[in-house]
Amino acid sequence: MTTEAHTESTEATAPSGINLTDVAAVKVKALIEQEGRDDLRLRIAVQPGGCSGLRYQLFFDERSLDGDVVSDFGGVEVVVDRMSAPYLAGATIDFADRIDAQGFTIDNPNAQNSCACGDSFH
Repeated sequence: MTTEAHTESTEATAPSGINLTDVAAVKVKALIEQEGRDDLRLRIAVQPGGCSGLRYQLFFDERSLDGDVVSDFGGVEVVVDRMSAPYLAGATIDFADRIDAQGFTIDNPNAQNSCACGDSFH
């Protein structure tokens, strides 16, 4: 049995398994530059709650927490705490700038698409 390795040319896969698109990386870099600080990183965390059983938090953070997984995407550092990392493995963070949607989006293969009672992860 042979398996093929698939690679994405426009996205980088970090050791944490998170993907940050080039568009999102450029937007994060621009927002950090607007803050006028060079010690900020994008932190992504998963918290219980919301319709599907989880909520994402994206914010700039200068802290380093024990067990953090840090990934670099062309000079943009993305940080995930050790509790959130398993839930975000394989997730893709993108930035949409359209009339119908603007902001960061997270496509997470670990989350179920439907809104129902129970766990949102398998």
